[in-house]
Amino acid sequence: MKKFGIRGAVFDFVANPRQSSKAFRFFEDAIMVISDGRVESIAQTKECLDTFQEQYPILEYPGCFICPGFIDTHIHYAQTRIIGSPAPGLLEWLETYTFPEELRFSDPNHSAAVASQFFDELVSNGTTCAQVYPTVHENSTDLFFEEAHSRGLRMVAGKVLMDRHAPEGLLDGNDGGEAETERLIKKWHGKGRQSYSITLRFAATSTLKQMEVCRRLVQRYPDLLFHTHLAETLPENEWTMQLYPDCSDYLGVYEKFGVVSDHSVFAHCIHLSDSEKQRMADAGASIALCPTSNSFLGSGLVPLNQLDDYHIGLSLGTDVGGGTSFSMLKTMQEMYKIVSLGGDRNVDELDLFYLATLGGARTLKIEEHVGNLDIGKEADFVILDDGGQRLIRQRFEQSQSISEKLFALIILGDSLNIRETWSMGRCVYRRGVH
Repeated sequence: MKKFGIRGAVFDFVANPRQSSKAFRFFEDAIMVISDGRVESIAQTKECLDTFQEQYPILEYPGCFICPGFIDTHIHYAQTRIIGSPAPGLLEWLETYTFPEELRFSDPNHSAAVASQFFDELVSNGTTCAQVYPTVHENSTDLFFEEAHSRGLRMVAGKVLMDRHAPEGLLDGNDGGEAETERLIKKWHGKGRQSYSITLRFAATSTLKQMEVCRRLVQRYPDLLFHTHLAETLPENEWTMQLYPDCSDYLGVYEKFGVVSDHSVFAHCIHLSDSEKQRMADAGASIALCPTSNSFLGSGLVPLNQLDDYHIGLSLGTDVGGGTSFSMLKTMQEMYKIVSLGGDRNVDELDLFYLATLGGARTLKIEEHVGNLDIGKEADFVILDDGGQRLIRQRFEQSQSISEKLFALIILGDSLNIRETWSMGRCVYRRGVH
């Protein structure tokens, strides 16, 4: 169908609800018209049903919510098969599980198989876009993009840059991965719906020489994102400062090499000083918050309210496989719990859905394409329902507002609540259909 309507309860965001009282849009019963993979219009059903029915088919979703597809701003596709592996902390987890698994990605067959599984998991959880870590191997990134492109999904990714403190088979060669990165950029950035991000593991696993490679790449390709980890754990902070003793703090390492800007996305950022937060805000850098992995690995509590006070751009990442679920609903749930534990004010359901949709699009600099259901944007959306779960259905029946229902989806929901996932106006996942 080139042109058709989707009927249900539609909601999205036009701004950050913490910054605007008019950020949230909700249509209790509306028809969203999709034409050639894009949103053509949204109107109240009572105002347009008779006219629309005469023009094109309308797909009905009574009792369902229709919202923008979820955007996961930090996830490792190469760690799909080690999710749920036990370890006492981040650095031990990398040594015991991550590096041995990533060594397997030198095999193109393994890369292709995991990429296929990874995308199946994403869409079954309502995620239509993600910023993704492959491995240091050129083929793992190439095959990732091949799979994303063949499925028509909008993705952001980049070959991992790493040249020390890891097994030999995971280290870049003498040029610090520069040539492979440039080949991949030229092949994939802007091809279809694919975008390239210059992707550094983290400062401790790169030599000064490779950090200079990052500087050159960022200067050469200023429209690309720069993606890395920052201040995830206190031992990581201490180790980084031992390796870069001339820098005053962890963020200062990245500043030294010129990679902190409004195109920088830093994952985690739990253990930042006030000075680092202010400098990130001044630079316009963004943070991908990863609450399930932070809880699982014992890294610390995300200081969301503190970061928000500095007006830093924020979004959510599952951080699979350190994260414990592909579900952005469960990631929102964990974020709510962490803020409740460590914050002086709570986060609500609108804040969380914003972080998982428009907040993610803004972090990844793709707001012109996706993130909400504005007219002309790519029709990436997810259809949510009670998933046949009695507790959620009963909670919906007793809810007095849309906010209470969305809150119930966050606290009680998971992949079962994803009825359908649509990408560019095409259904790419339907619950119960494989």
